[in-house]
Amino acid sequence: MQPLDPSPHAPANPQKARSGLNRIWHATGYSLEGLRAGWNEKAFRQEAIAAVVLVPLSFWLGRSWVEVALLAGSVVIVMIVELLNTGIETAIDRIGPEWHDLSKRAKDMGSAAVLLSLLLCVGIWSAALFQRFFHG
Repeated sequence: MQPLDPSPHAPANPQKARSGLNRIWHATGYSLEGLRAGWNEKAFRQEAIAAVVLVPLSFWLGRSWVEVALLAGSVVIVMIVELLNTGIETAIDRIGPEWHDLSKRAKDMGSAAVLLSLLLCVGIWSAALFQRFFHG
């Protein structure tokens, strides 16, 4: 019978053994795959389409680089949190389709994180729009 792991110090993930530009190159590929996978999720796709409009609009609406960064950043944060939430949901679904209280809790907390990021984004954009159009 052969041992399952001939080298006790061999990494389970080959990415861990990479370094320098080779690691960055492969990590970039994994990140692009993650964005492609995210695009297959309806919520992320809607947020990405909104970002195509809102990020350029932030350059018009913002009166300083700080305002532009807050406006554009709040939109990007929503997308980041959505990807993390989808990652949580995907990992939970991989474990099994049966209902479990801890699985529900993890999914609910991911969903709550998306809600909070959306509220933050709406709050920042509402304040900027109010400042621009009603407070001179």
